Amino acid sequence: MAEIAIKQIFDVSKTALMRHGAQEWIADHVADAVAKSESVGNRICGLYYLESYCQQLITGRVSGAVEPVVSKPKEATIFVDAKFGFAQPAFAKALPKALVQARKSGVATLSVGHAHTCTSLGYFTEQIACQGLIGIGFTNASPIVAPPGGKTRAIGTNPIAFSVPDGKGGVAMQFDQSTTTVALGKITMAKAVGERIPEGWAVDKDGKPTTDPEAALQGSLVSMGGYKGWGFGLMAELLSAGMTGGVVSRDVKPLKAPEGPPHDLGQFYILIDPAAGQAFYERLAQVAEAVALDEGARMPGQYKTPAHAVEVPDTLWDLATGLAEQGKA
Repeated sequence: MAEIAIKQIFDVSKTALMRHGAQEWIADHVADAVAKSESVGNRICGLYYLESYCQQLITGRVSGAVEPVVSKPKEATIFVDAKFGFAQPAFAKALPKALVQARKSGVATLSVGHAHTCTSLGYFTEQIACQGLIGIGFTNASPIVAPPGGKTRAIGTNPIAFSVPDGKGGVAMQFDQSTTTVALGKITMAKAVGERIPEGWAVDKDGKPTTDPEAALQGSLVSMGGYKGWGFGLMAELLSAGMTGGVVSRDVKPLKAPEGPPHDLGQFYILIDPAAGQAFYERLAQVAEAVALDEGARMPGQYKTPAHAVEVPDTLWDLATGLAEQGKA
């Protein structure tokens, strides 16, 4: 396992994406998301996805050359049609207009429709917070969650992200989490290395608790907190599909399969201007102070500093550099 600079991860990822058909400006945004995920230890959304991106650029599951189209259906509503391209460049193109509208109206929504998987929602809501606004994000995914007490998959892990500005150009608090007890990627990674999973993460195809990752993948993940997490998962489902025109989880095909139809997913963001509140930063300070009364306690995401270099498994780095070499003259 070698220590690799985040800048090098960005460069290799960008090169790999371009060699497989992505335009430079598109590859730039996607590679940034890959590198940022690695820098904060979110391995599932980092280099782990690069091979899939490249394969799907070749087969056409995702377009690396399409130009997203931004529109404004209502006064405080921004919509961007990703046209079956990557979510990152589509969001980047629409964000400036959404920021302007949120500052004007106090609140605005940004809907990303017909997009590839966004992987890490926090990557997007953090950008909103760094612009001084509160960011809330929702998306859905391939079906892997059955209702509590059931066994038929109805929704995906359907994550929710929440980022709060600190008033100084940074982030005071952030969480990005699936509405299941654990993300699907942790199950697949456990299977890959031959490890068992903790009880409470999943049930098998008959709805019975299991510690076998293979049985879990044939069954269903468990909503966090039972019915409470199930409700949040349904909220994310309705907002991310209903407000963007994206498909519902039951119609999402396996995200990393090399071939197949475009993902056609939606991501829905709410942007809130703290200045529209009565005492936002004062209350933020009071809450943070209360949290800090116990030694070692912190706000979610607080004190989290991106690394400049991270350890990458040799096989994964060899794969990434190999993808960057493909198509080289």
